[in-house]
Amino acid sequence: MLESVLVANRGEIALRVIRAARELGIRTVAVFSEPDRGAPHVLHADEAYPIGPAPAAESYLNIAGLLEVARRANARAVHPGYGFLAERADFAEAVTDAGLVFVGPSAATIRAMGDKTEARRRMEAAGVPVVPGTTTPLASADEARRAAGATGFPVVLKASAGGGGKGMRVVRRAKDIPGALAGAVREAEAAFGDGSVYVERYLERPRHIEVQLFGDTHGNVVHLHERECSIQRRHQKLVEEAPSALLDPAERRRMGEAAVRAARAVDYVGAGTVEFLHRDGEFFFLEMNTRLQVEHPVTEMVTSVDLVEWQFRVASGEALPLRRRGIPLEGHAIECRITSESPFEGFLPATGVVSELEVPGGPGVRWDGGIAAGTEVGLHYDPLLGKLITHGADRGVAVRRMRRALGELRIGGVSTGTPLLARIMEEPDFLAGRLSTAYLEEHPELFAADVPAAGREALVVAAALLEHGRRGNGTASRIRRTGRPLSPWAHGVGTAVPPGPGERR
Repeated sequence: MLESVLVANRGEIALRVIRAARELGIRTVAVFSEPDRGAPHVLHADEAYPIGPAPAAESYLNIAGLLEVARRANARAVHPGYGFLAERADFAEAVTDAGLVFVGPSAATIRAMGDKTEARRRMEAAGVPVVPGTTTPLASADEARRAAGATGFPVVLKASAGGGGKGMRVVRRAKDIPGALAGAVREAEAAFGDGSVYVERYLERPRHIEVQLFGDTHGNVVHLHERECSIQRRHQKLVEEAPSALLDPAERRRMGEAAVRAARAVDYVGAGTVEFLHRDGEFFFLEMNTRLQVEHPVTEMVTSVDLVEWQFRVASGEALPLRRRGIPLEGHAIECRITSESPFEGFLPATGVVSELEVPGGPGVRWDGGIAAGTEVGLHYDPLLGKLITHGADRGVAVRRMRRALGELRIGGVSTGTPLLARIMEEPDFLAGRLSTAYLEEHPELFAADVPAAGREALVVAAALLEHGRRGNGTASRIRRTGRPLSPWAHGVGTAVPPGPGERR
């Protein structure tokens, strides 16, 4: 087993990795930017070192700085978490060149799957279903028009190095190709430093289903069933669940087998995810994420597997603890991402100081958070504050627990997306499992000022608690004045950020 690890990340994933390492007896080293000096991941690590000022480019994306901390702390491995440098081949390469263990796949694998056109070529060769389109970057608008004509409209132009919806344009008419291509190239160059763009068929209202994979250095590859992540806003997931309410056992088996073929095609080692789009009884490869996913807890809840523990064991050279036949699928789990955004005000980012935090509990409820009372929430990083996960014997139980847990969750001082999530848990199409990536666009009533009758009970309780604890901050009057169902915990009274540790503790 590894003796020590530098966690090259922040927030809830850094804390999640630190806790798993602690259980395995691995010494943990955290890094922190100036605003994160007193963050929970810093306080829970065995050692913590400053990495730079608030901007990520000067702190959490500083490869040389991270490796210098690893050297000073005598860390023997680096866990990238997700986001930041997790899928940067040059980071994985720099870590191994420094004589350290990278807790993840090889740089070659990351590089191959990070290039979307290369990934499509490899998947086709491995017999994995791929959305019809090109497997080489487009050279001109004329070539894009010909490819779109062969594929059939509508099509989507996508950045080869893309992700998160950047460098992407949906095109429904041939005459719109030149402008859309120019825009996609321009955005891709700005976001990724690579303007390569390809074309593929645009699937209307698909479901987004992904399969959790794991490989080891002994040639074993398994999948741990699927998750559905169809509820999204601008390609950013809001609600995830496992298993999908759509798949039957035969289709689940076919999708899992395709994901394993994808992993073997790139000699995959560690935790990874193959994402598929599903429509009309067919599924197609979308991309492979060469890292742990934000939504990994729902898989852990239905399989009773600690995926971060498996990451450490595989990185230590051990074989996978379970083979395919030994991985259970028990019950149903749902995850809601709790972000510092105002969903009823166009998802405007929210800032402030967390004045209070009260997390739900009880059977089948889990909170993976990276905040505490006193945490300062700014605009420098992803708005994810934490994840609320529930598990039950079936989907109905998991949903009911999520409704209850969302009603108990209290985050004071910062607006969050909790009220929208509570409405989703009551919405009839969601309850029936009728989902697609266009779910939010097709349900504008979720954003209406009037509160649906089904959601009033939770809001009445929340409003009463708010009135009791508002301490003159004006939030209740703002709700009455605007008619907007803002988070009742959005504007609490802040407290000072606690003093942080020194350079090392």
